Amino acid sequence: MKIDILTLFPEMFETIFSQSIIKRAIIEKKVEINIHNFRDFSTDPHHKVDDTPYGGGRGMVLTCQPIFDCVEKLKTKESKVILLTPDGNVYKQQQAYELAKEKHLILICGHYEGFDDRIRSICDLEISIGDYILTGGELASMVITDSIVRLLPGVIEEQSHQLESFNNNLLDYPTYTKPRVFKGMEVPAVLLSGNHKKIEEYRKLESIKKTKARRPDLLEK
Repeated sequence: MKIDILTLFPEMFETIFSQSIIKRAIIEKKVEINIHNFRDFSTDPHHKVDDTPYGGGRGMVLTCQPIFDCVEKLKTKESKVILLTPDGNVYKQQQAYELAKEKHLILICGHYEGFDDRIRSICDLEISIGDYILTGGELASMVITDSIVRLLPGVIEEQSHQLESFNNNLLDYPTYTKPRVFKGMEVPAVLLSGNHKKIEEYRKLESIKKTKARRPDLLEK
């Protein structure tokens, strides 16, 4: 997979993709991640990428030309262009699985008071990572990239992400490790029983109980 990220602040990405699982995925050529400063594509003499909004209002709005030209250079028949915006569809685990099947993703990070609405015309998807406002789409692009890369074949064991939270609309069951007793808190006896059938039943029940208590909306699905 190839992921291209368009941003005004490439410095924000200097360390995030050079750590842990994503770093290993890049080294093993499971994914290629490129960061592009779309200011470099501005035809303005001062590389300006924003302007005041028509009709008045506060703040500055990202202009079409630099983003259009950058996308045009990167896009192929295999590309899916994604705009990161608060009014996009809220990102879910199922969408991470769907995007992990793509060959090329282009993520556009918005900033300032927004972007010229005509930029939507070159996008295939609009995604929000939650009902809150960030200063830009950079953090959202990092979240989405991380959630996708870990699902790519060979990056982590397939069983690991199949049993995680949000699969089958359930939160993950509680897990424990040594010591058996810590400050009076004991590991549930069933996990020490060696009875794999009972352990599986216990984990399923605990997963349902946790989901019911913390995210009942998931059970409704």
